[in-house]
Amino acid sequence: MDKQLDNQLEKKYGLITAISMVVGIVIGSGVFFKAEAVLKATGGNVVIGIAAWIIVGLIMIICSYTFAIMASRYEKVNGVVDYAEVIVGSRYAYYVGWFMTTIYIPALTSVLAWVSARYTCVLLGWDITGGSAMTIACFYLVGSYALNALSPVLSGKFQVSSTIIKLIPLVLMAVIGLIVGLMNGMTVSNFTNLVDTSVTKGGGIFASVVAVAFAYEGWIIATSINAELKDSKKNLPKALVIGSLIVVLVYIFYYIGLTGVVSTEVLIESGETGVMLAFKNIFGNLGGTLIFVFVILSCIGTLNGLMLGCTRGMYSLAIRGNGPIPETFKQIDRATNMPTNSAVFGVLISAMWLLYFYGANLTDPWFGRFCFDSSELPIITLYALYIPIFIMMMRKEKDLSTFRRFIMPVLSIIGCLFMVVAAIFAHGKAVMYYLIIFAIIMGIGSFFNRNVK
Repeated sequence: MDKQLDNQLEKKYGLITAISMVVGIVIGSGVFFKAEAVLKATGGNVVIGIAAWIIVGLIMIICSYTFAIMASRYEKVNGVVDYAEVIVGSRYAYYVGWFMTTIYIPALTSVLAWVSARYTCVLLGWDITGGSAMTIACFYLVGSYALNALSPVLSGKFQVSSTIIKLIPLVLMAVIGLIVGLMNGMTVSNFTNLVDTSVTKGGGIFASVVAVAFAYEGWIIATSINAELKDSKKNLPKALVIGSLIVVLVYIFYYIGLTGVVSTEVLIESGETGVMLAFKNIFGNLGGTLIFVFVILSCIGTLNGLMLGCTRGMYSLAIRGNGPIPETFKQIDRATNMPTNSAVFGVLISAMWLLYFYGANLTDPWFGRFCFDSSELPIITLYALYIPIFIMMMRKEKDLSTFRRFIMPVLSIIGCLFMVVAAIFAHGKAVMYYLIIFAIIMGIGSFFNRNVK
């Protein structure tokens, strides 16, 4: 009995922490990191860019609401894996869990470590792809692991405080940028002028949607703490829906505010320094630099939230008696109430993905044709994996209302299919090479699948 209790996670997080996780994991880097990518993809067409933010935001809200329905009914140890297990079956749930543990969460975590280092280097005037950036990225990766592994409660408090910190630059830009832009005419000018007229609307919207997907992604990781969330069947659905709405509104108004202080042409040309330039245009060199520090803290806060989910990956498989050496990975440290072995695996696999991201995207390609954007394609794969869950939800959940059983899952499926199609158009042949790597990793996982149904 004592051993069983030793392997159980305590209820230590409340509703505010859960909402902060949804907002904190999503908001942080993507809105800064991908804003310039959206402008490039659309040729400076602000209207198409805003449309992309709205489309993906709407898909996130719809999917989060559908998962909120499941969250109000089921509770185990890792959100989306739980739902896949109950709705589709244990075999499918295992592969969803294996994908999230080995590809999705660690790939995003590694990118966030680099993005945090990227903006640190921008602040210091250093190269964003060289040895200094990668050294800082490794430090941030290890630091976030240490915070989560040694003190999960402190990590939760940091998540709340960093969420507040990261909203400061976004709200300031959204409000002041919009006012300034309307007064000086910059907003109207950016809405009416195009930088690159050769970009088609169709191609621009698809490429923008995939880029924006990174900025919105991560909300599903908040479901990984449902076993540690007080009254999770009530609080997790609230956190998913409220958090998603907050994110969508903040993103759209930030993007509009940004176009009020810097021309789209300058933002595209400035690249990684565009965000700092925008804040300096409003608040001067000193004020802009200070607020840019908040941007860096915002990225680190997102990294912390992702690492929180990353450290629990192997534990969520092992507690079901599945995956490699489950007896080892399901152990909980008595002092910290953390799955220590699972956490070690999480930071190791994240480091491997960081190495891949560097070799595939930041230097002369190391992997030939097998170089792809690990910040975007794993996200689209997850949307594809949602589809069977939504289909089986409609088949099995017979006691739900028509709206909850059919309308929301159907809308969720349409949204997921749109994301998959957008990825194919945006990334082309790179999707095929990514899927080969995906198949190999999933094939390795099949050797540790102990489920029979």
